[in-house]
Amino acid sequence: MENIFNFNDESSINNVEIHGEYSLIIVILSIIIAVVASYTALSLNKRASENSFFHKNFWLFLASLCLGFGIWSMHFVGMSAFSLPVSMSYNNIMTVLSIIPAMLASFIAFYLANLPRRNLWTYFFAGIAMGTGISSMHYLGMYGMEMDVVYTYNPILFLASICIAIVVSVIAVYIFSTVQKYETNYKVQLIISLIIGLAISSMHYTGMAAMNFYIPKGYEMNLSHFHSTEMYGLAIIVTLGMTILLGILLLSSFIDRFIEYRANYYDPFTQLPNRRLFEKKLHSPKVLAVWHIHDLEHINREFNYAFGDEVIRRLVYIFKTLTPSKVEIYRIEGHRIALIARDGDSAKQLKGSLKEIATVLRKPIIVKGHEVYLYGVCAVSDANQYENTPNIYTNVLAVLNYPSITYNHDIVYYDSSIHTYTFEREIADDVNRAMNDDELFLVYQPKVCLNPNETVGLEALLRWNHPKYGFLSPAVFVPILEEYDRMVKVTDWIIGRVCQQIADWKLENISFKQVAINIPGEYVTSPLLLKLLTQKLNEYGLESSQIELEITENSFVKNMEEAMRAVGEFRKEGFSVALDDFGTGVSSLSYLKQMPISTLKIDKSFIDDVPISPKDSAIVQAIVTLGESLNLNVVIEGVETKEQVNFLKGASRKPIFQGYYFAKPMQPHELIQWYRETRVED
Repeated sequence: MENIFNFNDESSINNVEIHGEYSLIIVILSIIIAVVASYTALSLNKRASENSFFHKNFWLFLASLCLGFGIWSMHFVGMSAFSLPVSMSYNNIMTVLSIIPAMLASFIAFYLANLPRRNLWTYFFAGIAMGTGISSMHYLGMYGMEMDVVYTYNPILFLASICIAIVVSVIAVYIFSTVQKYETNYKVQLIISLIIGLAISSMHYTGMAAMNFYIPKGYEMNLSHFHSTEMYGLAIIVTLGMTILLGILLLSSFIDRFIEYRANYYDPFTQLPNRRLFEKKLHSPKVLAVWHIHDLEHINREFNYAFGDEVIRRLVYIFKTLTPSKVEIYRIEGHRIALIARDGDSAKQLKGSLKEIATVLRKPIIVKGHEVYLYGVCAVSDANQYENTPNIYTNVLAVLNYPSITYNHDIVYYDSSIHTYTFEREIADDVNRAMNDDELFLVYQPKVCLNPNETVGLEALLRWNHPKYGFLSPAVFVPILEEYDRMVKVTDWIIGRVCQQIADWKLENISFKQVAINIPGEYVTSPLLLKLLTQKLNEYGLESSQIELEITENSFVKNMEEAMRAVGEFRKEGFSVALDDFGTGVSSLSYLKQMPISTLKIDKSFIDDVPISPKDSAIVQAIVTLGESLNLNVVIEGVETKEQVNFLKGASRKPIFQGYYFAKPMQPHELIQWYRETRVED
């Protein structure tokens, strides 16, 4: 008992001062909770500045919810670690209300820390908000405790606890706001979490140290409470707190990624994989079949669009019902369904199911009591017959676009002696009209550097909206144009359009610094290319530094000496030159140091399986290191996931990213909107 009592001279007449004890294990546990809550909140807050299906304020709300709940949990776990020889209980209403200032202050702090324009006063106010929230939660929580004691506060320690919370919060907010543009390294995030956890814990235990507890003389103490920590209640708080914190993070990550994936890769109407996923998955197929349903628009005209939607749903049901389970189904266009078989067994099953589908479609289908007749054809290409399997989709298009094709639900297999010439020749012959009639057009995909966070350039990409075949994939028409020697003329058209676009942006006081143009291999060494570039720059009043020429590795392989000479001339004139699709060619690495290039672009094929594949990850790391050792800018193409970004940021000193994770290829009006939105957020 001697260790318990400490008589105070001023209160010794009527009261006795008592002191409590702490359980070290639970104290440590409370600090861990504060750190985990901070780490979780920072992870959610980071989503606010990333591409996401949800609005950034949604992530700020979740972050503040996590941090507020963490502060609240830490307080009551910390109180469970403290023992007094008196009865203690909680006012339920006040206990619940005490979480509100912590969450509100956390939201204000995160909101201020994410403002586009920040200064020292921003960090100061954000830190005050967080520190005030921590302190308010603590003292409201203490007010909600019901004990058979009288307690007072030491004014100095009371103010010190609030100052500690504010000062450490200001430091944490400043560090977080400063480094979040440049780093999302988990070690940095952990350090910031430790600092915020320190602010929460220090404030709590300093505030507890500021309290003096008194009991009346003669009060009968309940010594059983002295070493009792109410472990059952503590276990519930810890379990519930950790479950909610981790659950919110995992659930929100899953939901966001799932929605983003579905939005990008699935047709929202039929829920079938879309064309983008089809092109992504179109590798090494055994058999590709594409059903073309002809003139669906006549159903909309005869009935209405709602009825037409029901017809499409019925069609999809037929395909799903009759297609073998191992066969992949895609809706690649409004009127086209693609089926892919990847092995011999599924290929055999697919060919059998095509006949069943044809039999069903030759009969009228019943939709809302109406008999509907559909007309279509199925084009099939078997990879067994061809050495170059990537052309399998082109082969199918050649069948579908054959002039004498009929729509009686026939199943037509690709025949190179019949179909190839007709389709490819037609595409090659149409390109002049396409340039004149703006069927060919350009989209621009930004290149983004995260250190600092800015757009460092664009790549101009060619697209074709054909009046007969619809939107053709560049993977389909570019090889055809190259084979028929049309790409040089198309490249001249692209150069003119890009220069005109840069000049138009200049009038609007908009600059993307540099636009990259792909140059065909055979055109690189032609003196006509430099002549045209110079002419267009003079015509539109542009600088050569505003253009980057992207050439492939194979351009060097075919004629190394001539290619190096030509690229050297481009560099002397001030053009940047990028080596595109690096790693996919067959040139010797010893030539790389001799190439007078300025940029190295890592092909998407190396990025797809990063960081899951150790081999691909090691290859990418090696290419990045090689490029940086040669003082080249390294552009990483095809970046689509957060995991790829996290890995690649650690693999490079100053990575430049290009991919759907940051921005899709956009037409000029879309690009301007994206540009203005990102400038507001920066």
